[in-house]
Amino acid sequence: MTRTEYPWLLPSAMAEAELPGDRARARRTVRDWVVDITAFLIAAGIALIALAAIENEGSTPDAVLVVDSVIGAAACCALWVRRRWPVGLAAVLTALSIVEPVAGGAMMVALFSLAVHRPFKPAAIVGAGALIVAPLQPWLRPDPDTGYLTSVIFGVLLILLVLSWGMVVRSRRQLVLTLRERARRAEAEADLRAEQAQRLAREAIAREMHDVLAHRLTLLSVHAGALEFRPDAPTAEIARAAGVIRDSSHEALQDLREIIGVLRGPGDTGEGERPQPTLTTLDALIDESRQAGMKVTVDQRVAAPGDAPAATGRTVYRIAQECLTNARKHAPGTEVTVTVTGGPGDGLTIEVANPAPTEPYERVPGSGQGLIGLTERATLAGGRLEHGPTPDGGFAVRARLPWPAA
Repeated sequence: MTRTEYPWLLPSAMAEAELPGDRARARRTVRDWVVDITAFLIAAGIALIALAAIENEGSTPDAVLVVDSVIGAAACCALWVRRRWPVGLAAVLTALSIVEPVAGGAMMVALFSLAVHRPFKPAAIVGAGALIVAPLQPWLRPDPDTGYLTSVIFGVLLILLVLSWGMVVRSRRQLVLTLRERARRAEAEADLRAEQAQRLAREAIAREMHDVLAHRLTLLSVHAGALEFRPDAPTAEIARAAGVIRDSSHEALQDLREIIGVLRGPGDTGEGERPQPTLTTLDALIDESRQAGMKVTVDQRVAAPGDAPAATGRTVYRIAQECLTNARKHAPGTEVTVTVTGGPGDGLTIEVANPAPTEPYERVPGSGQGLIGLTERATLAGGRLEHGPTPDGGFAVRARLPWPAA
């Protein structure tokens, strides 16, 4: 979170969130020093005014004036610890002000500090005590220039004003701290959402890499295996297999370059993005698989495949690509049936099925991540995907995807 540019202008209770350190040892800021010096001068000024009034009255002995002066000075000096012990200081000064008018200013400052730095309950208790003893001081040491009732009313109003002012200041500080905490949480949540979005993007790229490269690499494996086990094959067949290996290698490199370009971000390379596969490019995928020696039957019953949404068409393409790759690895030599139906308003349905292999083959280990990725891809596209073995021992994948009506 961005810190305040000038934390020394904040009260220490608020600046401790800006300046690292122990709360119990939070030092006064420049603002605190200014406020404390001002409060001390105000309390001292009120004490001097009260002491001058007592001295002008003329009936007070000199010894009592000396005691009043010492107690008033001690009360004003005690205000320097009002931040550490606000409750105790306010209670002591309230009791002291009953018999010492010179401590009245220090008592008001202490009550204000109590209302600012402590919750409502202790401030209300000490404040109620101050209101209760407010009539005692004018009665014990009356002011000859002011009536008793006037002194009591003035003292009560002043106490209520100081306490109310302190509570308002505390409420404003609590509001600022609450807003600051909310902002801090909002920033933390935003960072967390950014991290999650980055992780999801990386997972999506990883799934895309699996779907794309697995298809290309299985083509390479099939044709390389044919060249290895059939060295006496006709020259034309060897040339065709070598051409498929070359084309598949080139396409794999292109796909890998595209994915790396996505990871690097836009502007890092001068190459434009390759066209994304759609429903219209499904025929090219089928032809590529047939050239690799697969038996693929297509039942395409979509009237206008070019009108299909790009995201839906790309999902259909990836599903067909992954299913052909799995059939090539786990059921070689079988005939794969690809059925695509649907239209606007009805959605798109793709079903890829293959029977059980009839000839022995070398099993290729699989992690199952491809089918998991297809399920997630279909769900993100707003559809659903089902897969599993068929009664005859084969395997089928069926997905239904949305195609909104025009």
